Amino acid sequence: MINVGWIHQKARDLMVKRGLYVGRFQPFHLGHLGAIKDILKEVDELVIVIGSAQYSHRIDNPFTAGERLVMIRKAMEEAEIDYSRVWIVPVPDVHLHMMWVAAVEGYTPPFNVVYSNEPLTRRLFSEANYKVKAIRFHERKLYSSTEIRARMLKDKSWEKLVPKSVAAFIKEIDGINRLRDLTKSDKV
Repeated sequence: MINVGWIHQKARDLMVKRGLYVGRFQPFHLGHLGAIKDILKEVDELVIVIGSAQYSHRIDNPFTAGERLVMIRKAMEEAEIDYSRVWIVPVPDVHLHMMWVAAVEGYTPPFNVVYSNEPLTRRLFSEANYKVKAIRFHERKLYSSTEIRARMLKDKSWEKLVPKSVAAFIKEIDGINRLRDLTKSDKV
């Protein structure tokens, strides 16, 4: 009997060292950019997965997958990151944990190391025999998409927490007003 898992593991060991970094990037901020720079010091290529790709126009997921892809691309260009070393792949949620890693594998090029601090992500990829490495946090309390969205809603300073190109793009798509509209209700 052929051990398919062993074959996949050997293939991962022989290929280019390619990392995987999953995030929702709602919005993409300087902490995300710092993580990407750190990871690129360790791998030849990086696959950035835009998670929850099917969601947008929600208070916790206000931006579309396409908008998030543009934010990442603009931030990388601004930071002069070699884009030829990076893949950006939108992946929709699979609401069945035992299928999620397989879904990610189906959407992405092969990878051999996963970078994440999120406990469930770490667990699922570890159980699928991937090497999982922690990401160095970059001022986690400050660089948080949740914090940035809260600041947008309260009309507090948020632009300094994202790359300049991302702030300009959010303004260009009227992202702040979209976020504010998402908090409104027609209930009286």
